[in-house]
Amino acid sequence: MHEASITESMLSLALEKAREAKAAKVTGINLVVGELAGVVPDCVQFYFDVISKNTMAEGARLNFEIKPTQIKCRKCGNVFTPADHKWECPKCGDSNVEIASGRECYMESIEVE
Repeated sequence: MHEASITESMLSLALEKAREAKAAKVTGINLVVGELAGVVPDCVQFYFDVISKNTMAEGARLNFEIKPTQIKCRKCGNVFTPADHKWECPKCGDSNVEIASGRECYMESIEVE
């Protein structure tokens, strides 16, 4: 259900930036979402379609760039994509790792007329 609040914040920011740019219409919003962010793009699209009605963003296209999960080994520094839910470093075998990417959730840019 957090998609509703994320979508509201994203729309508010997009409208604010469009007004600052003296735009007449928002035609596209480009979002970056990590695999681990827990955000479902279809839900964001659904909420956006509902809450953008009667705004300058109504009908705008949402573009999602999905960032893959990247893990960094704290022992050897190797950065890798976990396979089959295995978070052990394929280079040194250590399991002392940290998430390097995959939790992102932000609006990268908007397209306006």
